[in-house]
Amino acid sequence: MTKETWLAASCLENVFRKYIWKIRFLRGVSFLIPESMVDYKKRKQFSYVRGIAIAERRLFMQQNNMTNQTTAATSEEDFIMKPYIDWCFKELMRNPNTRRGFIAELLKLSPDQIGNTTILENELSKRSEEEKKGVLDVHVLLENGTQLDIEMQVVYMHYWDDRSLFYLCKMFSSQLHKGEDYDQLQKCVHVGVLNFTYYKNDDICYRKARIYDEETGSLYSDKLEIQVLELPKIPKEYHHPDGIIAWMKFFRGGKKEDLKEMSKGNSYLEEAYEDLMEMSQDEEKRRAYEARERAIRDQLSLQRQAERTFQQLTDAQEKLEKAARKIVEAERKVVEAEQKAAVAEQKAVEAEQKAAVAERKTAEAERKTVEAEQKTIEAEQRSENTQGKLSETQRLLETVRAQKDAAHEQGRKDAVMELYQEGVLNLEQAASACGMSPGDFQKQLV
Repeated sequence: MTKETWLAASCLENVFRKYIWKIRFLRGVSFLIPESMVDYKKRKQFSYVRGIAIAERRLFMQQNNMTNQTTAATSEEDFIMKPYIDWCFKELMRNPNTRRGFIAELLKLSPDQIGNTTILENELSKRSEEEKKGVLDVHVLLENGTQLDIEMQVVYMHYWDDRSLFYLCKMFSSQLHKGEDYDQLQKCVHVGVLNFTYYKNDDICYRKARIYDEETGSLYSDKLEIQVLELPKIPKEYHHPDGIIAWMKFFRGGKKEDLKEMSKGNSYLEEAYEDLMEMSQDEEKRRAYEARERAIRDQLSLQRQAERTFQQLTDAQEKLEKAARKIVEAERKVVEAEQKAAVAEQKAVEAEQKAAVAERKTAEAERKTVEAEQKTIEAEQRSENTQGKLSETQRLLETVRAQKDAAHEQGRKDAVMELYQEGVLNLEQAASACGMSPGDFQKQLV
């Protein structure tokens, strides 16, 4: 919408603000009108604004269509096929010169040494199911008998190393027929051109694998070889027109002018670029190319969807495993708690048993204490009885002793008296011996 139209619409909006509920500008103007607007004059004014909006919208659409047509024409002129699309790659390899130049770089030989090359159509290259999955191979035979199986792989494939080894061995073993000698075997090379990164632990974009002796490090055989070209790893600073990296950059694709520039100085790449331009302008080949590109895009989409699904499943599995670990941990804690509870209960039972034993011992001790007290009381009673008996005995002894003493005293007195009467003792001696005065002694004599 032009600035003038916008200002005109804004002015009309201010004029009819009390009649118009809402105005929007989306590539034009749309109005929401209250149901109460039934007045003819108001509707006429509204129709005028709407007419301006419709005219402006038509003008915008015409300009947009012209822009789209111009863009489409420009895109049509700039269109060029992507060499990494396996169908396009195989078509390029049909040119003997392109094939010779590329193989010369792979084998590190001059194109003259390569000589004539032949594309073989055998069971090894008839892999219809794999073609659906984005794998097309070019099986080439050189003049010297060397065979190459060149594959352009667009979609990521797991176990590519094992797969390439399998097809290399299959190509090598398919050379011999029944009854032929082993000296008929020729060198076989499997070449994988990958439009994805397979070896993620390094930045090596071009690698070559052979069989070597582990002890000596010497080459065991030069008849088996695997080469892997990882296009996403191409160094950006490489600008030389020759070498395998130049071919890899070309296969990686890009804008028309970029491909033209990188092919300069290399006659084989220049011829490949001319073939690519010719194929891009051929309607029939372009339809085949686009069909293949759609198939690969669908395959990539399915792969990404499968990866997302796998990731979701992996996340769900991790959550399940985490939940399972939590459950196991909870169960372990429950078991530990139950074990602790059982131990505590066992200790409680043992404590109760000990308490019962202690109570029995206490009761036994109390019983023994009572018995001891009873025995003490009985002993005290016996002691009291014994004490009484002792007192009585003591009293009797004292009485006896007193009687004895009295008798003895009386006997002594009687003896003293007899001695006195016999004249052995005089009165004073006799009274003194009896502990009396002479007068009391004489009274005793009476």
